[in-house]
Amino acid sequence: MSRTELQTLTERAVDLLGGEPDDTTLRRYLHGLPGVDAVGLEQRAAALGTRSIKTTSKAWALDRIIQLIDLTTLEGADTPGKVRSLVAKALTPDPSDPTCPRVAAVCVYGDMVPDAVAALGAAHGDPDDALISVAAVATAFPSGRASLAIKLADTAEAVAAGADEIDMVIDRGAFLSGRYGLVFDQIVQVKQACRRADGSFASLKVILETGELNTYDNIKRASWLAILAGADFIKTSTGKVQPAATRPTTLLMLEVVRDWYRATGQRVGVKPAGGIRTAKDAIAYLVLVAETVGEEWLQPHLFRYGASSLLNDVLRQRQKLRSGHYTGADYVTID
Repeated sequence: MSRTELQTLTERAVDLLGGEPDDTTLRRYLHGLPGVDAVGLEQRAAALGTRSIKTTSKAWALDRIIQLIDLTTLEGADTPGKVRSLVAKALTPDPSDPTCPRVAAVCVYGDMVPDAVAALGAAHGDPDDALISVAAVATAFPSGRASLAIKLADTAEAVAAGADEIDMVIDRGAFLSGRYGLVFDQIVQVKQACRRADGSFASLKVILETGELNTYDNIKRASWLAILAGADFIKTSTGKVQPAATRPTTLLMLEVVRDWYRATGQRVGVKPAGGIRTAKDAIAYLVLVAETVGEEWLQPHLFRYGASSLLNDVLRQRQKLRSGHYTGADYVTID
């Protein structure tokens, strides 16, 4: 994205809102959105989650899930060595099978970005080209409790170190108290801080922390607010708060992305994160995407799983299809 494209997005938001994005204008717009039918949403998510797929389709689905994973380590005890191990697994998920695809990205804290970039070497790049991106959490992740100056410095430092993607957290306190203009402005400024020296921008994923937003209506409003402010992705969770990703919440966010595309022609990505641990569960999310926004969204720049343990189960299921039996759980685990 160029500076001109970012300016176009801002102008589009003003046009849709019918005025400048202050608290009054944003409240009128966001609270004017149709309310969410919670029962209908949950029933549809449950129904789509029961879809079964054939063995040949399952093989494709397992490979696609791997290609859509942000392999993540976000612990206070993270070390350069742990990041190098994570990158090694991202590059070669199954050493016994050279046909196994790579993950989309590794996701780390900002100070670990140089280690991830160095470990990836020539494999660092766009996952749409079968390379691996580096994603960095920023803006005082996971709480978001810091001054704007610190959030912007956090973002700019990660981008300068080579991060291709920034996963920022919104100020949930500001959102829940109705200070929509503040949340909007912070997303816009963080997006500007994603600007690289060559004028391009790192991709911005905006984390809503849906487990703290309390209602589906709030999740819908926060999704629209993030997209209006220029998010490239909307992401459910930090993985530090429960509930994290759920199918109804992800379905709702996919519906917002669908409606935004119909209104503007712009595609925005969705990233469920936290709590997706099995291949069966991940396949259910693939179905949600295909049935809501279409199969064209099943590519790295439009859909991701934020996960640390999901890859292990997907590899075991993949090995089962190939050999007819399961390997031990520790066969694919490095940590």
